[in-house]
Amino acid sequence: MEYRTLGRTGLSVSCVGLGAEWLEGKSADAVRAVIDSALDCGMNYIDVFMPEPAVRSNIGAALHGRREKMLIQGHIGTVFEDGQYKRTRDLAQTKASFEDMLSRLQTEYVDVGMIHYVDSAEDYAAVFETDIIEYAKSLKAEGKIRFLGLSSHNPETALRAVQTGLIDVLMFSINPAYDFEDSTADIYTQMEFSGLKADGVHRPDSARRELYGYCEAEGVGIVVMKALAGGRLLDASQSPFGTALTVPQCIHYSLTRPGVTSVLVGCSSASEVETAAAYCSASDAERDYSSVFAGNPQIQTAGNCLYCGHCKPCSAHIDIPAVFKLLDLALAAEETPETVAGHYASLEYNADDCIECRMCEPNCPFGVKIAERMSRARRIFG
Repeated sequence: MEYRTLGRTGLSVSCVGLGAEWLEGKSADAVRAVIDSALDCGMNYIDVFMPEPAVRSNIGAALHGRREKMLIQGHIGTVFEDGQYKRTRDLAQTKASFEDMLSRLQTEYVDVGMIHYVDSAEDYAAVFETDIIEYAKSLKAEGKIRFLGLSSHNPETALRAVQTGLIDVLMFSINPAYDFEDSTADIYTQMEFSGLKADGVHRPDSARRELYGYCEAEGVGIVVMKALAGGRLLDASQSPFGTALTVPQCIHYSLTRPGVTSVLVGCSSASEVETAAAYCSASDAERDYSSVFAGNPQIQTAGNCLYCGHCKPCSAHIDIPAVFKLLDLALAAEETPETVAGHYASLEYNADDCIECRMCEPNCPFGVKIAERMSRARRIFG
């Protein structure tokens, strides 16, 4: 397993984590088998948004005696009512459900308290202009959550939330299709890929790129949901690209976005956990997602670096995608953020080491003028 630092939290998190939603309705033994497999594979991060009592209790029982081995992301604002899940902004309901979660998970705290599902201006106001945000802040002050998070599917609302400075961790829906969706598309439009028109030419959504860059620059760690789009991207008949992607391709795409720390894959069995964790032993060729975009007339990527790594190896040992990721973050800001400049300075080899041999350029599937961009990086980073 590979581990990354979750933004400014300082937590060391497995790059592939466990989304627990598919454990609902499973027996206690089945839940334990999934948790056992996750821990055996080195996963140390789990998302628990489900308010259903049995699944919370089953997860708590499975983690009993080894709580310290798993970082728990628990949600604020989900309740179980009339036999089903419901999102709520009612303060009394929110408090009762959160305390129930702690009790059933057999823990005194969760590592990340995730304000649940904030996707619109109305959602934002219902959280940040009410007692809900004050309650969330009080949980952090009391140590019932170590860090504050927020989940969203909308880049503009998510950016507004992280710009408050209160959010340490963002849970966001990222995959190769969603990044080409209209940024105003709601989650239902995203899930059906209906924001990708069959007769249109689609470019990477600028609002999403801005969000990822801001989080990277400000140390807000991103954990990814919907990386497989509910499995649709794994099926050629449902994929908007007309071809099936693999699990390693989907995970790698998300992990190569700025700011991303971990991809949380929903698993209902030990074998599915092992399939997700196998990303870490996959070859570069197995992880490569560039073929999904290159040559697709509906997807416009010409001249844009997608950080796929086809340009490597570099004769001067430069990690070209890393340099260009930081360059893009600097270009998106009015002035280069200190954190971005610091990351650039920490690179063992950077644009100053480029000898402009251009051996990398024929390898790029997207026609990026690499030598020119290296020159630009030298000017910007001094």
